[in-house]
This record gives sequence, structure tokens and C-alpha cells, in this order.
Amino acid sequence: MSVNPDLEIARAAKLRPSGELATKLNIPDAAIEPYGKYKAKIGLDFVSSLQDRPDGALVLVTGINPTPAGEGKTTTTVGLGDALNRIGKSAAICLREPSLGPSFGMKGGAAGGGYAQVVPMDQINLHFTGDFHAITSANNLLAAMIDNHIYWGNSLGIDERRISWRRCLDMNDRSLRSIVGSLGGVANGFPREDGFDITVASEVMAVFCLARNLEDLQERLGKMIVAQTRDGKNITARDIKADGAMSVLLKDALAPNLVQTLEGSPAFVHGGPFANIAHGCNSVMATRLGLKLADVVVTEAGFGADLGGEKFLDIKCRQAGLQPSCAVIVATVRALKMHGGIARNALGPENVEAVKKGIANLARHVENMQKFGLPVVVAVNHFTSDTPAEFEAIRQAMAAQGVEAISCTHWAHGGAGAEALAHAVVKHIDGKKAAYKPLYPLEGKLASKIEAIAKGIYRADGISVPDAVARRLKAFEDAGFGEVPVCIAKTQYSQTSDPTVMGAPTGHTLPVREVRLSAGAGFVVAVCGDIMTMPGLPRVPAAESIMLNAEGEIEGLF
Repeated sequence: MSVNPDLEIARAAKLRPSGELATKLNIPDAAIEPYGKYKAKIGLDFVSSLQDRPDGALVLVTGINPTPAGEGKTTTTVGLGDALNRIGKSAAICLREPSLGPSFGMKGGAAGGGYAQVVPMDQINLHFTGDFHAITSANNLLAAMIDNHIYWGNSLGIDERRISWRRCLDMNDRSLRSIVGSLGGVANGFPREDGFDITVASEVMAVFCLARNLEDLQERLGKMIVAQTRDGKNITARDIKADGAMSVLLKDALAPNLVQTLEGSPAFVHGGPFANIAHGCNSVMATRLGLKLADVVVTEAGFGADLGGEKFLDIKCRQAGLQPSCAVIVATVRALKMHGGIARNALGPENVEAVKKGIANLARHVENMQKFGLPVVVAVNHFTSDTPAEFEAIRQAMAAQGVEAISCTHWAHGGAGAEALAHAVVKHIDGKKAAYKPLYPLEGKLASKIEAIAKGIYRADGISVPDAVARRLKAFEDAGFGEVPVCIAKTQYSQTSDPTVMGAPTGHTLPVREVRLSAGAGFVVAVCGDIMTMPGLPRVPAAESIMLNAEGEIEGLF
């Protein structure tokens, strides 16, 4: 079997022990909890001791709407972090943990690529430090306690038809989307409809990533609404008396994970909500830790700026009190050609006109990030098939928007290939403070906030809200949950709800199919179009090519 070059590079790397990484950030030995030689958790007591330190600059890496041609957002995040360290800044990287769903499904590993990777790659992409298993267990403990409460008399009067809490699993398994449980007779409980979400879409994951500390974690877990009574009263995890045990399961997981890049830059990889069906950002705990320890923190939000970028700025930064300094938008010539109407199998030859047409998608994202008051730099992740004329078309179009576009070769050259990008970012963050502001105020109707995103970010003419959904939104508001942000769940491939519509569409309507209250996470989820909270495996899943070779090494994870 031929070995993927990313995997060859990762295997050839000489890793530094976790203690050496921690020393770079002045983390004492007593605060390091090793998970083998090259992974460690940072103790919660040490994390809390840093709260009075000033913050470094926070740089968001986001991207255009993803295409099968690839953009390389994680690779660029790693390359930029390495480049900042090369030019004399103290930089830390904050990423999400990969989900087993895409690792064994369509995407493969998610630890960067080429000479811009976080390592140990195979461990990060698989069980890592067990955080996702803890989140899955906490979620399903709550589900078991709900059913157990009903079995033993249902003193809270839960209406079994109105149980909203679902089980979860960190795997793509469409057969579990909708199930009937408790079959087999009286001893097994009361049969009812149920279902599974993928772990990264669960509210426990969202709570985990937004919690500021253990106390905040348990408070948020307790607020999660799991069911209703016949008269419409909300039942919470605290009512079920599950919040304490769930916090115990999550205690160790909440400590941020420290790993490294191939060049030895420290990387906090922690938490992992999807950006198309959740808020798509790494944990607040890890981000705040990085900000206290480094001059610059480079963090990534999932999928395009219309999803992860918007949620990072409207949900995470607002809830955590973070002040972002700059946004980097990642694009590739190949992906812009696809947005310009070129088929995936025809991306090799030079096609400046297709690039110019596809730039509309990139320009839309640049405008959107500027609406939040952030300076923007465009990182063009270089492929060997790119031509000077194609890059020049991008450079000129971005210059017309007052934005610098940088061609980056970090995949091939590591941090050295992103030094120009690092210098461009430093110009925006050194001694300057961005005029960051959320897109919409928290006051007002929930439907108005959904519409603000639809019109302001997706350029829709409006939203379509069925009567049943409108009544549910009003019920949330009447229950005191009106002044929270909204989290749009929709396809990542388009700024519409239709994944086949590429480029920069206008004049469409955003259909709101369903709304869900995530009271613990502190937002309302608006499910738009056909998006699923439990993905399925593709026709040929990546798992078919993942195996152990004769030396016991993992093959096929990239």
C-alpha cells in the first residue's frame, strides 16, 4: 500500500515531550497531567489561577464555503501559528478535536496536512484523551436517568410524548436517527420513539465548549431542558438530578489538551462541535488559556465564515467576553474555480475567468467578516497547479475591497511558507484593537435574529417560518429564552439551504424547518433545509481504507 505523504511527514517528525511544550508557555510541571509522552492536560487549578492576566490577540481563521476541491483551513491555522512563532511572536494554536464520524466517513483525519500538522496525528484523530467518550457517556447517562425516572413512577409527570432529549454516538449511523426503544416487555420500561444525534451535535458538547469552569459547566448542564409535562412545564436535567453525575463524568475532560505542531508550536486541541449543526468552535477553556499564556492565539471555526465564523463571533465571543483582533479567510484557486462553475475533474488547467467568477463567494465572506468590525486578510492556500495569473485575479479583487491576499505554501514548507501571512496579520493586531461587534443585538424576537443572519450573512430575501415553528419560537420567548443568540443548522456547501447552489447567491429564502432550545448552551438552534443532526456514511466510507500495516502502524487515516 502506498503511504500518504501527510502520514509519512507525521511519522518522520521528532516530537518534543509535553513538558518541553509547557515550558515554552511557562506552565509549571505541577500543572501538567501527561497522557503518554506527547499529550497532556493542563490542570484546572492552574487554568483558574490565570484569570487576572491580560489577554493576547485573538485571530480567527475561517474560510469560503467548502468544496470537494479542498481549502485547508486547519492546515492554514497550523501554518500561521508556526509562522508567527518563526517571526518572534509567542503564538499558541487552538483547534477542535476531530470527530470519529468524518474520520471514518467522508473526510478522513482533521489534524492539518503536509508540514503544517498537529501531532501525534493518529492519536488526535482517534480516541485522543477520551474527551468525546466522556461527553457521550454524560449525554447518555442523562437519557438513561430520564427513562429510569419514568419507570419508577414518574413523579415529575413527564409526558413521554414530549421527551426532547436524544441519545448520542460519535459515529455516522443513519439507522439510529429515529428508533423505538424499551421494547421487550414490562421489565424494559415504556416503549417510546427516540433517536441519536452525533456527539458533536449534542447540547452536552455545546455546553462543554462554552463553559468557563467546572461550576459554570454544572450550572449549564442543569439548565438543559429534556422534556415537558402534559401542561407544558419544562423539565431540566437538574430536575432529573443528573447534573452532578454528568459533571463528574466531564471533570477530567474539561481540562484543556496540549499537543504540538511539527515545528513544536504549542496547540490546545479541545472540544469539537460541528459548525453546520452546532456552534463549531473549540472550547472557551482552551481559548482563554491560550490567551493568558501567549501573545497571539490562532483559532479556527468550522466550515465557511457563514457558519463557523458567524457563530464564533455571535455566540462564542459574546458569551465568553472574547475580543477578536483579526479574521483570516482561507481559499484555494481550485475551490474558487468550483464556485465559478468548473467540475472537480477539470480544475487543473488555468482558468482565470472561472476564478474571477468564483471570487464572488470569497468576496461575500470578506464583506461579512468586516460587518463584525474585524480587519481581514485572505490566505490563498497554494496548490502546485495554481498559476500566477489565477492568483493575480484574486489579489486584484481583494485589493479592490481593501484586503490583502497572500499566497501561502505552508503545506510544503511549514511555517516558512506562511511568514508573509503572519506579517500581514501582525500589521492588524500589533498595538491595535478591532472594533468587534456582533451582527445583531440579543434583545428582540428570535425570528428577527434568524432573519438578520439570513439577510445579512446569506443575502437571502427573508426566511420561511411555518406556523408550528413560529408558535414554538413564541413559546421559547414566553418561557424567558427570547434574549439569546441563534445557531443556524444548515448545509455548509452553500449560503442557501440547497447544497448544490454555489457561488454568492441572492434572492433566496431560508426555510426554517424546526427550532430547538439549547437552554444550557444558551442559544436557540434553527434547523434549515434538509440538514441532519446524525450524518450517514457515504457510499464508500473512509473506514474501508483504514487499517493496520504489518508493523502495526495505522494506514488510511488521512
